[in-house]
Amino acid sequence: MEDRIAVVGILIEERKGIANKVNEVLGEFGDIIVGRMGIPYREKEVSVISLIVNGTTDQLGAMSGQLGNLEGVKVKSAVTA
Repeated sequence: MEDRIAVVGILIEERKGIANKVNEVLGEFGDIIVGRMGIPYREKEVSVISLIVNGTTDQLGAMSGQLGNLEGVKVKSAVTA
């Protein structure tokens, strides 16, 4: 299966309660993460993480699925063709 480059946006509500679980999932997929930027938006009580990833569609789907199943976490991806 061919690798794809993607941008993944992650929004986290109530960061203190879920941040460790998000980081655990990201650690599991660390081999496909090319770059990561995280910004706590304290005024809105959310955190935003953007990722550049390079992996198969199965890997991207697995990572997005695991993150999206966490309460208070929203994930959106844009993948190259």
